[in-house]
Amino acid sequence: MRISSLRILVTFLFFMVACERDLQRPGYEIKILSDMVEPVPYEAFTKNPVFADGKTLQSSPTGSIPRGFEPFPYDATDADAERAGIELFNPEVSTEENLQRGKFVYENFCLSCHGAGGDGDGPLIPKYPNPPSVYSTRLKDMPDGRMFHVVTLGRRDMPAHGAQIEAADRWRLILYVRELQKSD
Repeated sequence: MRISSLRILVTFLFFMVACERDLQRPGYEIKILSDMVEPVPYEAFTKNPVFADGKTLQSSPTGSIPRGFEPFPYDATDADAERAGIELFNPEVSTEENLQRGKFVYENFCLSCHGAGGDGDGPLIPKYPNPPSVYSTRLKDMPDGRMFHVVTLGRRDMPAHGAQIEAADRWRLILYVRELQKSD
């Protein structure tokens, strides 16, 4: 009993000595661990013992995107689209599940301009120029890779959808458009 009372007393005294209360901030701060509460700032070009190379200012990791950088809209050229048509191939297989997902994506992103049937007569058309019908010869002959490129980066009046639609869903969308073209 006496030892446990002594432990409580020692613990209490430790916290009395080690803690301080700042009336500007709630709670108590343990002075012994103050570096965890109050960070140690380093100037950008001074030595830093924390890093192996001793520098405070570190280079960005490979593949990182700078703050505020938006990859879209990208000023795609016809040469880029042509190259995409040659080099990109649809990795998705035409299954019922993929076609249903492609239809879902079409209804959410394409229907407003291209219309429910793909004729280019969507509800926004009185306000915007008519988009091409999916049944046009140009779109029927367009390779899947080029169509993927156009959906991703946009073209003329068509906005870029690459930031909104995942790549796999863009390929499924193309499968659905190809299915619509078969019904013509």
